[in-house]
Formats: sequence, C-alpha cells, structure tokens
Amino acid sequence: MNLTRELTEILKKKGAALAGAGDMSGIPDCGYPSGVAVAVPLPKHVIRDLQSAPTKEYYDLYYELNAKLNEIVLAGEAFLKEKGFQALAQTTDRVQVNGENRSKLPHKTVATRAGLGWIGKNCLLVTPGFGSAVRISSLLTDAPLEYGTPVLKSRCGGCSRCVKECPAQALQGTLWEAGMERERIVDVKKCYKKQVEIMTKATGIETDLCGKCFAMCVYTERYLRSA
Repeated sequence: MNLTRELTEILKKKGAALAGAGDMSGIPDCGYPSGVAVAVPLPKHVIRDLQSAPTKEYYDLYYELNAKLNEIVLAGEAFLKEKGFQALAQTTDRVQVNGENRSKLPHKTVATRAGLGWIGKNCLLVTPGFGSAVRISSLLTDAPLEYGTPVLKSRCGGCSRCVKECPAQALQGTLWEAGMERERIVDVKKCYKKQVEIMTKATGIETDLCGKCFAMCVYTERYLRSA
C-alpha cells in the first residue's frame, strides 16, 4: 500500500477526522522535510454552548481532545519508525511554549502546509468542513510522503464575524498570509486576559479558555448546520 495512504488510514482509525502531509522545506525550526497534520472536531452541542459562554464541559473536552491527539500522532510516529524513518510527534508534553505562548513550530503551520485549511481573522486554523471548531496536532518526519496543496492565503474574504464577536476586541481583522506575524492578527495579551476573566466568571475555573471566536465563525456555523 502507498505509504501516505497507509499512514493516513492509521491516523484516521485512531480518531483523526482530517489528516494530511505537507512540504516543510524552508520552514524555520522544523528540521524535517515533511510534516503531518491531524484534526479532530468539537461536538456540535459544545460549540453551540460556547456561542454564549465557556463551559465546564468545554474545559474537560479541551484536555480530553489533547490526549486523543497525542495518541493519534504517537501512533503515526510509531508506524513511520517501524518503516525505518525518523519521526517526531509534537505531543503536548514535548512541545515547549514560552512566556508569550509561542512554540517553535505551531501545529497551525503544519496544517496550512498540508492543505487542511488557512489561518482566519481569529488567528486559528479554519477548515472548510469544520470551520475553526477543531483541535489540531502534528508530527514531523523524513518519510517521502505525498503532499497536499499548501494554503498560503486567507479565504475569509470580507467576513469579520469573529472580529465583531470577540469579547476582548483583540482581533485586528487582518487577512492572513503565510509567514505573517501573529501580532498583525491578534493582540495576545488582551485576548488571554479576557479569556481568564470570562472563564472564571462562567465556570469558576481560572484559566485562559473562551472559544467564542471559533464558535461564531461562519465556517463553523456551516458545520453546525450540516447533517
């Protein structure tokens, strides 16, 4: 069986709703020629609740999906190593995030290179099928995989729904292009401060989770209306 197809089948059997490979050449802090991105969607009822306020269910689900994603990318890593290739799953315990909440190689970068979607005006990955209502992860490898077509520009057009709905008013309304600095899209400090405020008020849990910008995304709403 084709290596890419076999890897994709393994990732999807483990629970990935979306999976794709991308050419990572020229991407700083990567060190591998290929990247594999995976995504799992949030349940529709959780998203609908987030349109009003964050919930304890979303808090629990956030960590459950992270654990699921770790399992998915580790399965991909194990498969590729068994085939004789180098591979590194970017699990939550391996990815280091600095004080500005930056990682060396964001999952979003791998996802756009693999063609899973683009970066929206909410500074999150937007997928055609699930909108921004996905949790994502990635793995890196030297395996010769078949690459998806990279997405290098935003497809949000004139829509600014997430910008208008952001409780922190932290979104700039900028149309993303590959390589763009995060600060041109979002004021991270304003965003995180408001997230903690909203989450604490709604659930009593003092952490930086909100979700409104992806819950209100028009592509997310298309997913909510789908069968």
